[in-house]
Amino acid sequence: MGSRNARGYEFGRTYVVRPKGKHQATLVWLHGLGDNGSSSSQLMESLRLPNVKWICPTAPTRPVSSLGGFTCTAWFDVGEISEDGHDDLEGLDASASHIANLLSAEPADVQVGIGGFSMGAAISLYSATCYALGRYGTGHAYPINLRAVVGLSGWLPGWKSLRGKIECSYEAARRAASLPIILTHGTSDDVVPYRFGEKSAESLGMAGFRQAMFKPYEGLGHYTVPKEMDEVVHWLTTRLGLEGSR
Repeated sequence: MGSRNARGYEFGRTYVVRPKGKHQATLVWLHGLGDNGSSSSQLMESLRLPNVKWICPTAPTRPVSSLGGFTCTAWFDVGEISEDGHDDLEGLDASASHIANLLSAEPADVQVGIGGFSMGAAISLYSATCYALGRYGTGHAYPINLRAVVGLSGWLPGWKSLRGKIECSYEAARRAASLPIILTHGTSDDVVPYRFGEKSAESLGMAGFRQAMFKPYEGLGHYTVPKEMDEVVHWLTTRLGLEGSR
């Protein structure tokens, strides 16, 4: 049963990959535009992270402006990805809260995180800013204690105003400084231009996310490669103190 967001779009099916070893962390993984949770779960199943439970939701099916109103699975509406693009805050908040909801039932001793590809990465990074600010764009309290955020080939919605919002709160600055984030981006990405990935990482750094790391991949287009996923596995294992990747 999907849950409906404010506009009545219904989230699709959620797929879960259970940990093969001791359950130490739970991560939500978010697919890109037009994809679904099933393909995310297949990718996550293949990673050597036996202590991680993966939750792979499917975005609502909705009209997408950048596709001329064509309907497909999308976490929020997106026009052209440009410096002056307007953010669909309502859509961003609805997806961020759907994801927080999926993590809210996890045991207290399990660390939680969010990752994703492309538009899924945008929601992951947006969730990181909600965590730091302690609230969604709507002003409602953000309930999850995030411990890791992964963004592949994505961008940060609301990057322009982020620094100003975080600088005026000691608590927000403290949370931002404590959250490990990894961003990766291909230099030949023809869908989400490389400079947006770079700009997003810079904006996070300037806003006080001291543990945001940016990793360029020379010649990589808008897709993931095993070397990049290995890097993510190593980063998560280290950051979350996971027991080996047996």
